[in-house]
Amino acid sequence: MRFGAAFWIQRTDWPSLRDACLEAENSGFDSIWLDDHLLSDEGDWTSPKLEGWTSLAAVAALTHRADLGLMVSANTFRNPGLTAKLATTLDHLSGGRAVLGIGGGWFEREHDAFGMDFGSGFGERLDRLDEAVGLIRRLLDGERITHQGRFYRFHDGLCEPRPVRQPLPILIGGSGRQKTLRTTARYANRWNGYGDAERIAETSAVLAERCEEVGRRFEDISRTVSMEVVIRASEAEAVAAFDEIEELHEIRGRIGSDGSARGLGVGGPPDRVARFIGTYAAIGIEEVLWIFRNPWDLETIRRLGEVRALIE
Repeated sequence: MRFGAAFWIQRTDWPSLRDACLEAENSGFDSIWLDDHLLSDEGDWTSPKLEGWTSLAAVAALTHRADLGLMVSANTFRNPGLTAKLATTLDHLSGGRAVLGIGGGWFEREHDAFGMDFGSGFGERLDRLDEAVGLIRRLLDGERITHQGRFYRFHDGLCEPRPVRQPLPILIGGSGRQKTLRTTARYANRWNGYGDAERIAETSAVLAERCEEVGRRFEDISRTVSMEVVIRASEAEAVAAFDEIEELHEIRGRIGSDGSARGLGVGGPPDRVARFIGTYAAIGIEEVLWIFRNPWDLETIRRLGEVRALIE
């Protein structure tokens, strides 16, 4: 089982985020992720929000081992050619540690604020994502592209230098059965979902069907899950610590863009956390991403090794 640290970068500053990312790598996390929003997508939207790609480039220059990516880059913000170049540059800055996480985009307020096209609806944004990811995959793999599509036009599009990492992994986040999982089956190396093990198993079965439809091996797509974890001496202490985060970021009772309820996945001592994560290992999940918000939970970050030892 691999472990990732996912930092949601609203209501923070660079020094504290920098230190938390370094703590995550030093504590043994296999990957570090930042989110990609232009306004705060939790609580008061006018709260401070750092930009994801720029912050990730800075993290790349300071770390040495962990994979790096956005969870996930909003396709609606950027032309796919630009996204391919950003991911490739990050890969060179990090010495081959980049993962391109990408999704369809969902937060309308930030699109309205900056005059970005939000499309006619969720379905159209997912159609746009499918076309974009197909182009990005070809660019990262070294093709020169001339393309006249529904959403994008390329004339001799080229991504040079090539990524250090071959192939540079593409991760798609989302659980939409009709469109997102089809795009994942066509182009992605990794998939990320949210929910309990039963929900993830059900979605994985649909992804397996989509892979069969396009003639791809389901086993070739690494499955990852995001979750909220707090390690403390007792469950009550963990719940109390997470309550403070929920109040600060105004996230109590929230529902995700996929319709799933969000909140603390597991809290308490390492053995309780390890049992919870074991339910995902049992269905073939290869990596779990622990979500953190400022003030960063350094106790949980530093105690990763205790959980890992109980699972291995």
